[in-house]
Amino acid sequence: MRDFLKSHSEELEEYDENLTRLLIESITVYENRLIVEFKSGTQVEIKRK
Repeated sequence: MRDFLKSHSEELEEYDENLTRLLIESITVYENRLIVEFKSGTQVEIKRK
């Protein structure tokens, strides 16, 4: 994923559907958190404040 992002040095100014579909495998929504799973296998948990 790092290599991919480094190769695209353009600044993103708005949501890019194609880029999102390239990078993200799934997003699981729970009551108090989200889990974003990237196609690389990395998972990020985002807790609701």
